Amino acid sequence: MAGGKIRAKIRRSSIYTFGCRKRPPTSEEESPHELGPGSSRVVHCNKPQLHDKKPLKYCTNFISTTKYNVITFLPKALFEQFRRVANLYFLLCAILTLTTDLSPFDPFSTVAPLVFVVGLSMAKEGLEDSKRFLQDMNVNRRKASVHSIDGVFEDKPWMKVRVGDVLKVKKDQFFPCDLLLLSSSYEDGICYVETMNLDGETNLKVRRALEVTLPLDDDEAFKEFSATIKCEDPNPSLYTFVGNLEYDRQVYPLDPSQILLRDSKLRNTGYVYGVVVFTGHDSKVMQNSTKSPSKRSRVELQMDKIIYLLFALLLLISCVSSIGFALNVKFDMPKWWYLQPFDNTNNSTDLSEPELSGLLHLLTALILYGYLIPISLYVSIEVVKVLQASFINQDISMYDDETGTPAQARTSNLNEELGQVDTILSDKTGTLTCNQMDFLKCSIAGLQYGTRASDVELAAAKQLAEDMGGQDLEPSQTTDGGNGGVQLETVVTSKDERNLKPAIKGFSFEDSRLMKGCWMKEPNTDVILLFYRILAICHAAIPEHNEETGGFNYESESPDEVSFLVAAREFGFEFFKRTQASVFVKERYPSFQDPIEKEYKILNLLDFTSKRKRMSVIIRDDTGQILLLCKGADSIIYDRLAKNGRKFEEAMTKHLNEYGESGLRTLVLAYKKLDEAEYSTWNEEFTKAKTSIGGDRDVVLERVSDMMEKDLILVGATAVEDKLQKGVPQCIDKLAQAGLKIWVLTGDKMETAINIGYACSLLRQGMKQICITTVDADSVAQDSKQATKENILKQITNASQMVKLEKDPHAAFALIIDGKTLSYALEDDTKLQFLNLAVDCASVICCRVSPRQKALVTRLVKEGTGKITLGIGDGANDVGMIQEADIGVGISGAEGMQAVMASDFAVAQFRFLERLLVVHGHWCYKRIAQMICYFFYKNIAFGLTLFFFEVYAGFSGQSVYNDMYMILFNVLLTSLPVIALGVFEQDVSSEVCLQFPALYQQGPKNLFFDWYRILGWLSNGIYTSLVIFFLNVLFFYNQAFHSEGQTADLAILGTSMFTCVIWAVNCQIALTMSHFTWIQHVFIWGSIAVWYLSVVLYGEIFPGYAKYAFRIMQEHLGPAPIFWCTTLLVTLACILPYLAHVAFQRAFHPRDHHIIQEIKYYKKDVQDERMWKRQQTKARQKTNIGFTARVDAKIRNLKGRLQKKHSQME
Repeated sequence: MAGGKIRAKIRRSSIYTFGCRKRPPTSEEESPHELGPGSSRVVHCNKPQLHDKKPLKYCTNFISTTKYNVITFLPKALFEQFRRVANLYFLLCAILTLTTDLSPFDPFSTVAPLVFVVGLSMAKEGLEDSKRFLQDMNVNRRKASVHSIDGVFEDKPWMKVRVGDVLKVKKDQFFPCDLLLLSSSYEDGICYVETMNLDGETNLKVRRALEVTLPLDDDEAFKEFSATIKCEDPNPSLYTFVGNLEYDRQVYPLDPSQILLRDSKLRNTGYVYGVVVFTGHDSKVMQNSTKSPSKRSRVELQMDKIIYLLFALLLLISCVSSIGFALNVKFDMPKWWYLQPFDNTNNSTDLSEPELSGLLHLLTALILYGYLIPISLYVSIEVVKVLQASFINQDISMYDDETGTPAQARTSNLNEELGQVDTILSDKTGTLTCNQMDFLKCSIAGLQYGTRASDVELAAAKQLAEDMGGQDLEPSQTTDGGNGGVQLETVVTSKDERNLKPAIKGFSFEDSRLMKGCWMKEPNTDVILLFYRILAICHAAIPEHNEETGGFNYESESPDEVSFLVAAREFGFEFFKRTQASVFVKERYPSFQDPIEKEYKILNLLDFTSKRKRMSVIIRDDTGQILLLCKGADSIIYDRLAKNGRKFEEAMTKHLNEYGESGLRTLVLAYKKLDEAEYSTWNEEFTKAKTSIGGDRDVVLERVSDMMEKDLILVGATAVEDKLQKGVPQCIDKLAQAGLKIWVLTGDKMETAINIGYACSLLRQGMKQICITTVDADSVAQDSKQATKENILKQITNASQMVKLEKDPHAAFALIIDGKTLSYALEDDTKLQFLNLAVDCASVICCRVSPRQKALVTRLVKEGTGKITLGIGDGANDVGMIQEADIGVGISGAEGMQAVMASDFAVAQFRFLERLLVVHGHWCYKRIAQMICYFFYKNIAFGLTLFFFEVYAGFSGQSVYNDMYMILFNVLLTSLPVIALGVFEQDVSSEVCLQFPALYQQGPKNLFFDWYRILGWLSNGIYTSLVIFFLNVLFFYNQAFHSEGQTADLAILGTSMFTCVIWAVNCQIALTMSHFTWIQHVFIWGSIAVWYLSVVLYGEIFPGYAKYAFRIMQEHLGPAPIFWCTTLLVTLACILPYLAHVAFQRAFHPRDHHIIQEIKYYKKDVQDERMWKRQQTKARQKTNIGFTARVDAKIRNLKGRLQKKHSQME
């Protein structure tokens, strides 16, 4: 679209100011900023070539969120692999095997597994990082319109944009870097920017160009454009900017209102021109991010400790072997002439130096007993985690139909961490909410309107009906809807009617008394008329004509205002136009059929701020009457009411309390009539304050505004329902029942954050709110920083005392703190007190926090509690939090992909977090924990048989097993069953996981990977190795094995022992599993079959290679009954203690999943539904947050009312 047409359509844009007063006329006459240290950046506008050489060479606009690049991949990936102590050990063993003759094994059998394990793990890391690289390149290759020469703009990839380039950005495009705004399609140089990716807010921000650059309003104007910017160096502060523009021999000061930040979006503006100031990792959004950390799960760290324990055991038995061998060399070897070496080149058995022989034998023993350390554990875990991640990716229950986006496990290293999360730290906008409000109810002139129930009322009514035996309340037990009672019949039908009427976005109100002009028959018609006009006039919204529908859409700083305007339109008062000085409304009054266009002149606009908690507009109507229209929080408005303006206060207060109980957010509307003289006097002071330049300008403006906003007359109140993302309340409720704590970290205002807390049931009526805030701005200027800090510490201390002294069992506390206060609370000497208070509270909401503060809070929770944290967000402002948390989850499908690119897991909506944690997290934790315990069990059971034979064979260093057996053990014969355990095991089904969320607590409590369980498995491994070795020796020693009378030799004993090991460990894993498919059966019993097949085939190989295993099964073991009997008896003896333990535990100390398994097995969930529901109720963790807690509180309130009603009737 040509610039002229846009200009003609939206010529006077300065009227659309969102909480951003127009700069005073004298502001550009201010002196330039004095640039001190930290402000050394120089930008030559329209001359990017000057920045190709130092000292003006700045970083490119190429961004990367990967862990590796082509150069660093090999060294960093090798470091990642060999910081695992087991891999380092096997590397040393491989070196010794290749360089010495001390190894009892062939070099191939030592080197091959190591190369395979490390190579596979590195390939997996490289594959996952390549996916991050591709996502980065999708961003880097986006197109930007860049000025090249002679006023011609060309499309270039974002990564080719340089400092000093002039860009043209069009409507609904993202800014590719940090820009200085030069001009826009509006003649006064403003533009509207959506910063959701930066601060989480969807409301639009106003940015305004300097007046001196406004003539640069088309492509041709940049032919000869040249200027210099001197400004601050790159820093992470999103809300500050200091610099000067040298243009046309003048110097002009710059401030944040001229800066367009990377990843924010241009809205409601045809185009803007800007010059690049910061690129790539110098941009403010990237300054707020940190490098992708290398995360390791707690289970893996615990696994390292077990490996250290096994190393200690390995060293101990190696030392025993070394000492035993040295003693044999010194005392016994001289007698054993037939065992002495043929020459003296083998120093390992030097009779003259037994101490040296013993020391060299230590190295041999360390290699021999290396099978105690499960090298294949790492590669098996890698394979299992990749398969688990693929199941997460393919879970149809986490697929978002609307956007076509599946869940995505971007790294598989942290699967088991999903099952151990203690605290969730969540962003708000785009994560919890859609930032869409629905007008649901209202109170006008003391009467309540709106019959449709909120979600909280629906749930409470349903639960109350169930508690009363499934019977509806009698009409006499309910109070009239207009008087604030809850009618269960109305609640239920309202829900059904919802699907019959076409939905109006932002308007869910139902009450025939106010619709289609029927309000004109109501009492207090004049008050209702005023209520409608306040909705239609008291706002700062922009109307946008919708060509498809013929109606209007509204853009506003606050989503509440949008719902008010939609409600006003449905009531018959449609706001459709705005100019510099007027608001135009189509009013269906006095006739609903014939709308009349009315103009209301805007005299003044008093903005909403978090401190003021109210907004006012002063207008002149068509009769010439001056009115002040005001809306704000009830506590603020009530304090400013006139004596004759409190007529409806008592009734309205009751209604507001009921709205709050129902989870609705409320605002109170009031007005005041003004005469000309009163207004003129006040306006002079207001204009003077508005155009002042001093540092106390805001304080003076607040004082003057306060003078006007008093002696108000109460009109009514609104109640809107904050539209959360689909399933968010249910998800939070389920997570709360699972015992997880939820913190909300948002860049929004405190009031907005509190309202969202109510909407998603993190806050509820009756919950005691602890608001930690700094003192007022004027007193902060007088007091020192230390005094402010002491004040905050005092608030924290007092709040902690209050929480500890609370005796009410139903009491719940919510901690609410803003970013400014948080900066003090996060300092080293106060952060622990703050954390202790926060942990004692049911919910925590941090508002107005910067991206860096989000990361710092996450670090505090992670390090201070020692528990596993999960950070979830959807914007670039959440990247620091996502990377700092133990697990980072990005919301895909929202604007921008920065959060997803920095995350470990990605889901399309917050509600999928429930299944990701409660189902997949629970499964993955138990699978990995059982898998690791079993791995150590089988390796100890196998490895210690080598030691026992070593003792039995005079510490000779001889292996009882053939080298081929050793290779097959971990690679083929026991690998697939353990992978099946890690991939397919389910203690309960996914439906049961969701029905019994308390099962999730098995992860945070680490019930399946604590030292008690670990040592139990290690003990079982030691017992199994003892049984296998000594029973085999007992059965085969000193008795005939062949028909000719020969006894069993080393090969027969070793093969029999190995057969027993294979049977014992595979039967053990079969007993461990709770869930079987054909895959598990094939892997377990197939592994045993493969062993017999392998030993048969290996025995057919040329004798020079098979050696003593030549035809061992066909000619020796197969025909011998003692071999089969030994296998059966030894296997039964090995698994008997585990069977006894499981039987005892299930009979006398069953865990939750044991009970559920038995209920499902005997189908009691179908035969006895009441018992099943009772078990579900027991399986909920006691919580003070979530929908269930809110409904419980509502039910207590309703029961109290009913009891009171009955007592009055009696």
